[in-house]
Amino acid sequence: MKRSTPIDTEHPIEHETSPSDGAGDDSGGEHYSFVVISNRLPVDRATKPDGTQDWKPSPGGLVTALEPVMRSNDGAWIGWTGLADDPTAPFDADGLRLIPVELHADEVEQYYEGFSNDTLWPLYHDVIAQPSYHRPWWDSYKEVNRRFAAVAADIAAPGATVWVQDYQLQLVPKLLREARPDLTIGFFNHIPFPAYGIYSQLPWRAQIVEGLLGADLIGFQRRADAGNFARAVRRLFHLQTKDGRIALPAAGSGVWPNSGSERGRTVRARHFPISIDSASYVALAKRADVQARAAQIRRDLGNPSTIMLGVDRLDYTKGIGHRIAAYAELLAEQKLDVDDTVLVQIASPSRERVESYRSLRDEIELTVGRVNGDFGTIKHSAINYLHHGYPREEMVALFLAADIMLVTALRDGMNLVAKEYVAARHDDDGVLVLSEFAGAADELRQALLVNPHDIEGLKRAILNAVHMPRSERRQRMRALRRRVLEHDVERWSTEFLSALRRAREERHLTVTSVPEDQGLEDQGLTDQMSGSEG
Repeated sequence: MKRSTPIDTEHPIEHETSPSDGAGDDSGGEHYSFVVISNRLPVDRATKPDGTQDWKPSPGGLVTALEPVMRSNDGAWIGWTGLADDPTAPFDADGLRLIPVELHADEVEQYYEGFSNDTLWPLYHDVIAQPSYHRPWWDSYKEVNRRFAAVAADIAAPGATVWVQDYQLQLVPKLLREARPDLTIGFFNHIPFPAYGIYSQLPWRAQIVEGLLGADLIGFQRRADAGNFARAVRRLFHLQTKDGRIALPAAGSGVWPNSGSERGRTVRARHFPISIDSASYVALAKRADVQARAAQIRRDLGNPSTIMLGVDRLDYTKGIGHRIAAYAELLAEQKLDVDDTVLVQIASPSRERVESYRSLRDEIELTVGRVNGDFGTIKHSAINYLHHGYPREEMVALFLAADIMLVTALRDGMNLVAKEYVAARHDDDGVLVLSEFAGAADELRQALLVNPHDIEGLKRAILNAVHMPRSERRQRMRALRRRVLEHDVERWSTEFLSALRRAREERHLTVTSVPEDQGLEDQGLTDQMSGSEG
């Protein structure tokens, strides 16, 4: 397949694509009124027992969130198959129309593993790990974003709605705006957006913000994230913001040449906390076979008094080491007993070609071995550590078996596992220990909120959860479940798409300027929990 040439995002793409653009085979000339674009397609290639290959739904928060939306909107989904140099043609899977975009091996290394996951990911998670800044990675990021935008421009029907997902594709909104000004474009950022003092480290900070401002609506997980973005806009471009609106001056004004409108336009930026398909978790948790499996898990663990559970991708943002440290200290202090308490830690493989993730795995597994060596007995391990993923049915059984769910993220856009645990607990039992640095903490206020950096505070929260009376557990869980069941993924998508429709209706209205000193203070958008402005 012919390679695309490196591009400059200052120049618009052409509204034509072909297989040479890396989009796979021709899509048959079909056009779609609703298009979702994400880095990955919502499926993985699987090998059947007879040796033939097929596609199976892939796990993950993004898939969980968007699958119901796509099914109800008869749209198309653009994304990468997950395999390098894979020229798969457009296909249907489980009722979804999927349009693959090909990534070459060097692009997987530079765009995906490099710029997306070793530059943007650590930067946007408050530099928990040090980001790497390499110009070839940025060039690859630009090229791949242009390819995604070109495919979308080619298959979107006149006046279509296009919903771009996440940090890997932040240049796509501007590229699409220039190629197809008739489109309504939404963007949702699933991870945090950092305070300007952190974001300003990025050498290409202006280009990223300019790319996002091609959208009509930019969604974030938390109010503070939207505020951080608005402050970046003000600091970089001196544009005005008020009540979640960013005023782009008219084209030709000399202030903002890429507004896409001769009259100027308004970009909305606000928070839309993502959620889960709550009803599906409730239904699974009520199945007799799942409940039987939960009981079997408890028996297999020796029927301890307390089962604590952690479920995470193996990622340095998740605070796995912090929860293990707190648990180990409680065992050392004899405040917990390994004979009647166990921690089950699910750490699904993640980005194993990235050096920082390989090092993290070595560190966590060394720590688990040390804790088990220090506190385990012939009959009982202190920690049951499992480095692989599980199907949803098994996860729900684990949720039902666990007395305490530990979510100790150091920084997290949302953390859907916390909501999944709550949804599964139809018995109104169980305790959620939740990091205040996860987006879910804004909604799940009846959880035991913790600062995972405060090991003593985390230990107190664990002991509180272990000894909490059943009446208090039930009171807290009922409140949590009301929130999760009422604010599900359907409500999230409906609210976002409704706001996007309103943005489309207002797109051609003349923007009213606001005074220079107005902005975030008018919105109540502060930098709390996000660091200083710098």
